[in-house]
Amino acid sequence: MLFVRHGTTPTTGQVLPGRAKGLHLAEAGRDQAATVAGRLAEWTGAGLAAPIPPRGAGRGPGRSNKAPKRPAVTAVYASPLERTKETAAPIARALGLPVTAERGLLECDFGAWTGAALKDLAKLPEWTTVQRYPSGFTFPDGESFVAMQRRMIETVANLCSRHRGETIVAVSHADPIKAVVADALGTHLDLFQRIVISPCSVTAITYGGTGPTVLAVNSTGSLGELRPS
Repeated sequence: MLFVRHGTTPTTGQVLPGRAKGLHLAEAGRDQAATVAGRLAEWTGAGLAAPIPPRGAGRGPGRSNKAPKRPAVTAVYASPLERTKETAAPIARALGLPVTAERGLLECDFGAWTGAALKDLAKLPEWTTVQRYPSGFTFPDGESFVAMQRRMIETVANLCSRHRGETIVAVSHADPIKAVVADALGTHLDLFQRIVISPCSVTAITYGGTGPTVLAVNSTGSLGELRPS
């Protein structure tokens, strides 16, 4: 499964937007979404013709002109918020797929903290708990980090069951992706704030019978390392 964080918005790094509606990608975020769409299309080979061998280059002993097999993405899911759907749209277009909204990929419900400035929240005594003991924190009138992680784990399990043996894209938010990575690594939720998930980064995790395998976290460069050997 390929997790993609949404692109930059006008308030990224300034406020805690949560699930508030009406927040769209900034111009930089739209550029990031187009870039990650191109990276994923290149990785899968979507829209690319098979390479043509040089004229006169025959198939020598042990050599093959067959192009290496590229992975195929079979579905694109997104949290139903505007910023995630707008990030998923160019990805889906590049891969020739529709975008399917999935509520389980939603941002954590920050409750009464929704829309608050981060500089103001950082002054609250509860902020230390958010950073150092998130497993013991529930946002006022909102969701706990434990519930958010459980929701994401259940959503991932459902998507994996729905797409057994397939590669899919899930466009979500920073904290939910961090929570999934922590679970896949066997890391306690209280340490998940040490994980960085940048806008439009790709995090790749495979889920098999023996458990998850983390292939890449917060990748913003080439996806060549994910190419099957």
